[in-house]
Amino acid sequence: MAVVYDRLMKDAPYDLWVEFTKQMIVDYQPDTRTILDIGCGTGEITHRLQQIGFQLTGVDLSSDMLTVAQQKDPRANIQWLKQDMTNLEGLDQFDCVISYCDVFNYLVEESQVKCAFANIYDALHSDGLFLFDVHSLEHIHNDLSGATFAQVQDDLSYVWFCDPGEEDNSIVHDLTFFVQSGEIYQRFDEVHHQRGYMLDDLKDWLEDTGFLIQQISADFNSHYSTEGERWLFVCKK
Repeated sequence: MAVVYDRLMKDAPYDLWVEFTKQMIVDYQPDTRTILDIGCGTGEITHRLQQIGFQLTGVDLSSDMLTVAQQKDPRANIQWLKQDMTNLEGLDQFDCVISYCDVFNYLVEESQVKCAFANIYDALHSDGLFLFDVHSLEHIHNDLSGATFAQVQDDLSYVWFCDPGEEDNSIVHDLTFFVQSGEIYQRFDEVHHQRGYMLDDLKDWLEDTGFLIQQISADFNSHYSTEGERWLFVCKK
């Protein structure tokens, strides 16, 4: 999916993620220089933060995503690493760690979430900042589970089924793509598993890891409300 990912995500709120990151750094860690972007995908947020002066490292599990990210600007001073967020190696003393676009929802076991929190805690220097988001349970149940999405373009079409998964609050994304290649269309299929978690559980796991939760908000709005499609967490080591 890496080849068509940016086209599918052209309306994603990248600017809002970047502005959120900048503001949280100003509010909670103004001396930030180094940022670790976990689940960086094709590097849209990574590149934007690097371009405004931060030192970036991008981590993703997909080598195809990382290839696309690196090719966007081969001269950019960004380190790209293929690693699993539940088994990070050789990463420490970062001022800030970010993980956006529901990356944590791809961890479908509670133990994986706890392990990732612990790895990120270890990757930060003392007083480091951790910013991430997840799908809200309301969004999973009301907008995603059981829904079907489709798009038809001249050279790209897809059908996307979101079916309830076997685990509580989980969904299975069953995607079929048709991509034009010369005079023919090539079909490829992908299945993605995601799971949502209770807000109180995430808070408990973060605090058990050692994080101090500074604020929780929804959809880039006031931190006094968690009603929305996406919960955003601001934590400090």
